Amino acid sequence: MRLRRFWPAGLRRRWRAWSVGTRIVALSLLAALLLLRYWDPQPVETLRLHVFDYYQTIAPREATVLPVVIVDIDEKSLGEIGQWPWPRTTLAEMVNRLSNAGVVSIGFDVVFPEPDRLSPASLARSLSGLPPEAAEALAKLPSNDEVFAETIRSRRVVLGRAARQVGQGDPTPARTTPVALISTPGAKGIDPRQKLVRFGGVVRNIPLLEDAAPGIGVFMLDEERDNIVRRVPMAIASGDQIYPSLSLEMLRVAVQKNAYAIRSNGAGVESFIVGSAGAGGVQIPTDDLGRVWVHFARPDPRRYVSAADVLAGRVPLERLKGKFAIVGTSAAGLLDIKATAAGHSMPGVEVHAQLIEQILAPVIDPAHASKPIARPNWALGGELLLAAFAGIAIIVLLPMAGAWWALGIGMAGLVALAGVAWRLYTAEGQLVDVTYPAFATFALYLLLTFVAYVREEKQRRNIRSQFSLYVPPKIVAKLTEDPSLVKLGGEEREMTLLFTDVKGFSRIAEHYDAARLTTLINRLLNPLTKAILEQDGTVDKYMGDAIMAFWNAPVDQPDHARRACRAALELQRRVGPVNDEIRTECEAAGAKYMPLAVGVGLNSGPCCVGNMGSDLRRSYTVLGDNVNIASRLEGQTRSYSVDIVVGQTTQAEAPDLAYLELDLIRVVGKQEPVRIFALLGDETLAADPAFRALAEAHAAMLAAYRAQDWAAARNFLARARALDPGLNLSGLYDIYAARIDEFAAAPPAPNWDTVYVASGKH
Repeated sequence: MRLRRFWPAGLRRRWRAWSVGTRIVALSLLAALLLLRYWDPQPVETLRLHVFDYYQTIAPREATVLPVVIVDIDEKSLGEIGQWPWPRTTLAEMVNRLSNAGVVSIGFDVVFPEPDRLSPASLARSLSGLPPEAAEALAKLPSNDEVFAETIRSRRVVLGRAARQVGQGDPTPARTTPVALISTPGAKGIDPRQKLVRFGGVVRNIPLLEDAAPGIGVFMLDEERDNIVRRVPMAIASGDQIYPSLSLEMLRVAVQKNAYAIRSNGAGVESFIVGSAGAGGVQIPTDDLGRVWVHFARPDPRRYVSAADVLAGRVPLERLKGKFAIVGTSAAGLLDIKATAAGHSMPGVEVHAQLIEQILAPVIDPAHASKPIARPNWALGGELLLAAFAGIAIIVLLPMAGAWWALGIGMAGLVALAGVAWRLYTAEGQLVDVTYPAFATFALYLLLTFVAYVREEKQRRNIRSQFSLYVPPKIVAKLTEDPSLVKLGGEEREMTLLFTDVKGFSRIAEHYDAARLTTLINRLLNPLTKAILEQDGTVDKYMGDAIMAFWNAPVDQPDHARRACRAALELQRRVGPVNDEIRTECEAAGAKYMPLAVGVGLNSGPCCVGNMGSDLRRSYTVLGDNVNIASRLEGQTRSYSVDIVVGQTTQAEAPDLAYLELDLIRVVGKQEPVRIFALLGDETLAADPAFRALAEAHAAMLAAYRAQDWAAARNFLARARALDPGLNLSGLYDIYAARIDEFAAAPPAPNWDTVYVASGKH
């Protein structure tokens, strides 16, 4: 079924107005944006991660259970016990107290890479002047490391290791917990060592302690590129070895298992399993790199107990019994403060504590525990599809609906998608990104809006170019600079109006078909219009073969009458070359040559000018009585056999041009008489002695005529005919000769006012 049945014609026109090239550019940008998202460079990833951070800032995890207690080497403990590192006998005492209090697992967020310098033998060697007997007795005592090793051997203790890059850690294989590799049913799993976060080696504890410890875990937090902790690896790889994390080892030791399992699929790691791979085991879903998103809860002082209080026996048993205990530090001087996704900093040890809380909460309190957060497997594909759909939608929608509607619909869609993403986070713990689809859509919106702006600017230039054929560039600039001129309404101004018309046009039109007649008129109107625009006139309208133009609006033109007169003289001059072309064409075609003659009427006076019309269509035009008079004066060019007829106000404002007074007439629709003049030339002709002699004889003829001295009028008329310097005034003088003869035979009434009443519009 065709789309035209669903798309209104207006929308189809808007869509077709956009070029194929524009659509190709937009689709190319969309494809580039999709490839950029698939590549996922740091700025794109950082934007997405910060949005996920914002989720946690607004709605952090609700800590319904606190299964972990942090034994904090805080400022208080450093003050009571002394600077770190403490004697390992002190740590052995702490382990005993915690174990006796009923903790299920003890982890150390510290590493012991060197022997204890406070061991008895080390003290004996370092103390000068010590009696030999005392030195020998001290040397026979067990070392602090041996005491600590014997203590942790029989307790559920996990020592820490620090992951380091090559050159910082020991790259040789070290003792590690056995791991079983399991593939997802129906999928061929890959070796996790290919996907796990890799390091050059680990910083180990001294062998004595590592051999005694039931568990050893890496406490590397894998800060993101912006130094914010969001995801914690459950294991890392170094060489061919897989090293479990501190959190994973504490869980394994707590349930007294000898190994853990890694489940993988074709994409990478899927989950870690502590205990049975079936029912009863603790499964920890991860991303394909074996990392867990930490769903941070708000800081809670109940997670912390001071190490000094534990050693002094000041901690109630109920604060410790059944808990996981992690020994770490919040002391600022020990530099273990991390920036987290929840928007607040916390000691690194608390990150491990919150991760264990997150893993155990669904097991301990399934009815109230928040879901662990994670990126669903379909997230990337879904986000790419969403970006593609939104991009295509904006490419289709913007040309049809326009920028504002497209922006409004796009914003509404973005709000809806943000709501869906928020719901997935709060209800399902799924992290879905709508920022990149929004960014891609907005980028396309900006591109298409820019293209539309450029296209409209081009159209404006074309319109301005076309409009300049009617209005001088100065006036176009004025209208552009002053938008108030585009409002409905007008103002009264002194103006000069010009009307032209082709004499005998109806007779000429009989010899042309419609197409040839249109070509003929356009050929004539083109040079006439240029003559008007060159004098900064405004072409108001074309009326068939006629032109209406005006001066002194909207730009002030103090010499508007002179400009109009010059335009009238110039357009008369330009009729000659047009006639020459027509004559040549007619002779070549053997057609009848009919020359064109143009009559021009000019009048000046107050008029109302402005942008007039309706809300649907407007025209910058001029109205008023003086407009009508100018139109009537153009008609009088036929009555008096001259080319240009000028009203008395126009003549008075440009008096140094070559005029001859024609008559005092009363035009149709007017009671007041109008003195009219024939404009015959410019200042050069006006100063010519031959023209001055003609003007004197002509004025004398009119004076005798109005004095009813018919004989003198005939004599002056004959003299004017003889003095005509080629201005083709014979038709005018034939008219006056006929009037004189008529009045001589039948004199006018005694109260004759010398006003001639023009018959009809002409």
